Amino acid sequence: MLNLGLKSRVVKLALLVMGIGIAGSVVAQSARDQMIADRLAPVGQVCLAGEDCASGAAPAVAQAAGGGAFDVEASYNQYCAMCHNTGMAGAPTREAADHWTTRMSEDGFDTVLANAINGINAMPARGMCATCSDDEMSELVEYLSGHSPE
Repeated sequence: MLNLGLKSRVVKLALLVMGIGIAGSVVAQSARDQMIADRLAPVGQVCLAGEDCASGAAPAVAQAAGGGAFDVEASYNQYCAMCHNTGMAGAPTREAADHWTTRMSEDGFDTVLANAINGINAMPARGMCATCSDDEMSELVEYLSGHSPE
């Protein structure tokens, strides 16, 4: 017979494996394909003097990866969905409209945005999107919460 400590570890491991399986099924196949394409995209580019890219400004991530303008839904699916679709680690879900209404009325959009940028509780800074600008983070918060800045 297994002792109580070992049973507890086995149960925790089983719950972790189930959680990973559930979270993995949340992201649609097209989002998975996009994530794979993003991971395989070059990390940089060569720019010669006289070319448009020689201005010295860093290209936008989506443009560098050939994706064009920032796509809030694709970015949400890539960086936010795992936690905010499942409630993993206590993350508020997109479907929790009452939560977002209360949070926006109590804290305000700017505070929620600052938390998304700087991280809060189990959420890391920028919620795993290290390349997202502050404006893009604002779009993601608006998309997630259903509330816009006032």
